[in-house]
Amino acid sequence: MTKRPAPISILAPESFRAKLSRRALFQMGGAAAGLAVLAACGSDDEGDSSGSAGTTGGTSASTPEGSVLGDYSNVVNSASGNLAMYTWGDYNDPEIVGALAESTLGVSMKVDYYASNEDLIVKLEASQGTSGFDIVVPTGAYLPQMIQKGLLQKLDMSKIPNFVNVDPAYTSRDWDPNNEYSICKNWGSTGWMWNKTLTGVDSISTWQEFIDVAMNQASGQTAVLDTAPNVAGMYFWANGINWTTEEAADLDAYEAFIVDEFAQHIKAFDSYPSTKIAEGAYTLAMAWNGDARQAFVRIADAGGDPSEWAWALGAPATEIWMDTYCIATGAPNPDAAHAWINWLLTPEVSIKDLNYHGYNSGMKNIDTLLAELIPDIVDADMIFFSDEQVASMQTGAVNSAQERLVDILNKVKAKAAG
Repeated sequence: MTKRPAPISILAPESFRAKLSRRALFQMGGAAAGLAVLAACGSDDEGDSSGSAGTTGGTSASTPEGSVLGDYSNVVNSASGNLAMYTWGDYNDPEIVGALAESTLGVSMKVDYYASNEDLIVKLEASQGTSGFDIVVPTGAYLPQMIQKGLLQKLDMSKIPNFVNVDPAYTSRDWDPNNEYSICKNWGSTGWMWNKTLTGVDSISTWQEFIDVAMNQASGQTAVLDTAPNVAGMYFWANGINWTTEEAADLDAYEAFIVDEFAQHIKAFDSYPSTKIAEGAYTLAMAWNGDARQAFVRIADAGGDPSEWAWALGAPATEIWMDTYCIATGAPNPDAAHAWINWLLTPEVSIKDLNYHGYNSGMKNIDTLLAELIPDIVDADMIFFSDEQVASMQTGAVNSAQERLVDILNKVKAKAAG
């Protein structure tokens, strides 16, 4: 666990650059830094984003030159009541969905969790606009089908003026070209963690090596993400195939391997393995980068030895995903939903949230913001990737293979060791 000095060079995936193209803890350099971030999230009755009396929507004293703070006082003052969010596990700073949301926006939040985009879609589709959720957080590639199914309502961008704070690299994506339905929450990638002591393995550098260790040294003690595309991605990337393949021969070969050869070695399907890793439940686990970073902290908190564990980003290829804030059709409190999303796009609040979940939140001048607000961080290379790593990342797609992949995953679960 090495420290990386700020400022940090933030790298965007090639597909994002062309536009121009899920939950870890940063370690602060001292108590003063933590207080500075928390103070920056305060708000007076006039909707002050800096915590300084008499200022509305202005730049706080601690905000780096060049960042932009939108005026959101009209939205803050209109928010009230209850606000329900359906999202990925452990994905927001508890204060931002708790005490700070109540004291700053005047809303009481209830947060429920899902393990996959498929679970989210099934829930919203079954409820036909009566799910009771205001904010949902789908991955970008799933938005077209959700929009087509009428599961999301259009955003009122006049109520989200802080949208100006989002870096253009993370706006106007193919799945929502005009940001009519979605705003970037953050983005990340996928790899794995393993216990070097228990497996006796010092290096796992490719998906094929991950598969080999899972079927041998970590057999019956391996967790994979509870998402059909990721389990399939493991196999396709190991075999030099893009994980969005729709070729019948590719899918047939994947099914034969994963069901007949690999399933028996899986202990659990866990989209948030950091907690179980800390409890000693797994010796090898597929994980999103932010959750993997959080695992190191949780291992230490549980009295374990983080140095026994290692992390690697998937290779020779892996995924790049972007999760987005959306408002569900039939949302009981859309005004509060707009206000909360807008508040999250205040740079200081966004960085405070990033400080918890550990994913790039896509704000303008994020490297400067981090240098100012979090000057000393741990394992920054688990969140900000090299050019070579970025070049290996593939965007997912919801295509004709999706139903087949879900069916295969169900067969794998039926045969899994756990």
